[in-house]
Amino acid sequence: MIDGCNVENASYGLSICAERVALFTAISQGKQPIELAVSCIDAQSDAPPGSRMPCGACRQVMQELLPANAAIQMDGVGTRQLEQLLPAPFELKQANTN
Repeated sequence: MIDGCNVENASYGLSICAERVALFTAISQGKQPIELAVSCIDAQSDAPPGSRMPCGACRQVMQELLPANAAIQMDGVGTRQLEQLLPAPFELKQANTN
Protein backbone atom coordinates (compact mmCIF):
# COMPACT_ATOMS: atom_id res chain seq x y z
CA MET A 1 0.00 0.00 0.00
CA ILE A 2 1.29 3.42 -0.96
CA ASP A 3 -0.10 6.46 0.82
CA GLY A 4 -0.47 9.91 -0.64
CA CYS A 5 -1.79 13.15 0.73
CA ASN A 6 -3.00 16.38 -0.76
CA VAL A 7 -0.59 19.28 -0.17
CA GLU A 8 -2.10 22.74 -0.62
CA ASN A 9 -0.13 25.87 -1.45
CA ALA A 10 -1.15 29.53 -1.46
CA SER A 11 -0.15 29.52 -5.13
CA TYR A 12 -2.78 27.00 -6.25
CA GLY A 13 -0.73 25.75 -9.20
CA LEU A 14 1.89 24.45 -6.77
CA SER A 15 -0.59 22.27 -4.87
CA ILE A 16 -0.50 18.53 -5.51
CA CYS A 17 -3.23 15.93 -5.13
CA ALA A 18 -2.91 12.76 -3.09
CA GLU A 19 -3.29 10.57 -6.18
CA ARG A 20 -0.17 12.00 -7.80
CA VAL A 21 1.80 11.89 -4.54
CA ALA A 22 0.96 8.18 -4.16
CA LEU A 23 1.79 7.36 -7.80
CA PHE A 24 5.11 9.24 -7.70
CA THR A 25 5.97 7.59 -4.36
CA ALA A 26 5.29 4.15 -5.86
CA ILE A 27 7.62 4.91 -8.76
CA SER A 28 10.35 6.22 -6.44
CA GLN A 29 10.10 2.97 -4.47
CA GLY A 30 10.34 0.86 -7.64
CA LYS A 31 6.82 -0.52 -7.27
CA GLN A 32 5.73 -0.95 -10.87
CA PRO A 33 3.67 -1.96 -12.71
CA ILE A 34 0.79 -0.45 -10.80
CA GLU A 35 -2.48 -2.20 -11.56
CA LEU A 36 -4.91 -0.70 -9.04
CA ALA A 37 -5.42 2.83 -7.86
CA VAL A 38 -7.69 3.86 -5.02
CA SER A 39 -8.83 7.44 -4.64
CA CYS A 40 -10.33 8.28 -1.24
CA ILE A 41 -11.65 11.80 -1.13
CA ASP A 42 -12.50 13.44 2.19
CA ALA A 43 -15.80 14.99 1.12
CA GLN A 44 -19.08 15.72 2.82
CA SER A 45 -21.47 12.76 2.70
CA ASP A 46 -23.85 14.68 0.43
CA ALA A 47 -21.11 15.80 -1.99
CA PRO A 48 -21.86 14.98 -5.64
CA PRO A 49 -19.90 12.13 -7.26
CA GLY A 50 -17.98 14.54 -9.50
CA SER A 51 -16.32 16.15 -6.49
CA ARG A 52 -15.07 12.75 -5.32
CA MET A 53 -13.26 11.84 -8.53
CA PRO A 54 -9.63 12.46 -9.54
CA CYS A 55 -8.93 15.84 -11.14
CA GLY A 56 -7.88 16.14 -14.77
CA ALA A 57 -4.17 16.41 -13.93
CA CYS A 58 -4.33 13.21 -11.86
CA ARG A 59 -6.24 11.42 -14.63
CA GLN A 60 -3.55 12.40 -17.14
CA VAL A 61 -0.74 11.18 -14.86
CA MET A 62 -2.65 7.93 -14.24
CA GLN A 63 -3.03 7.52 -18.01
CA GLU A 64 0.74 7.67 -18.41
CA LEU A 65 1.58 5.37 -15.49
CA LEU A 66 -1.25 2.82 -15.35
CA PRO A 67 -2.65 0.38 -17.91
CA ALA A 68 -5.80 1.66 -19.68
CA ASN A 69 -7.90 -1.02 -17.98
CA ALA A 70 -6.59 -0.25 -14.47
CA ALA A 71 -9.34 -0.24 -11.86
CA ILE A 72 -9.75 3.11 -10.12
CA GLN A 73 -11.76 2.78 -6.90
CA MET A 74 -13.31 6.02 -5.69
CA ASP A 75 -14.93 6.45 -2.29
CA GLY A 76 -18.64 7.10 -2.65
CA VAL A 77 -18.56 6.62 -6.43
CA GLY A 78 -17.50 3.04 -7.12
CA THR A 79 -14.95 1.53 -9.48
CA ARG A 80 -14.20 2.72 -13.01
CA GLN A 81 -11.58 1.73 -15.52
CA LEU A 82 -9.05 4.44 -16.27
CA GLU A 83 -10.13 4.58 -19.91
CA GLN A 84 -13.63 5.49 -18.68
CA LEU A 85 -12.27 8.41 -16.65
CA LEU A 86 -10.09 9.74 -19.46
CA PRO A 87 -11.39 8.39 -22.79
CA ALA A 88 -9.33 10.69 -25.05
CA PRO A 89 -6.05 11.40 -23.24
CA PHE A 90 -3.25 13.63 -24.46
CA GLU A 91 -0.40 11.44 -25.67
CA LEU A 92 3.04 12.67 -26.64
CA LYS A 93 2.98 10.60 -29.83
CA GLN A 94 -0.07 12.66 -30.86
CA ALA A 95 1.81 15.90 -30.22
CA ASN A 96 4.68 14.98 -32.56
CA THR A 97 2.94 15.13 -35.93
CA ASN A 98 5.95 15.99 -38.12
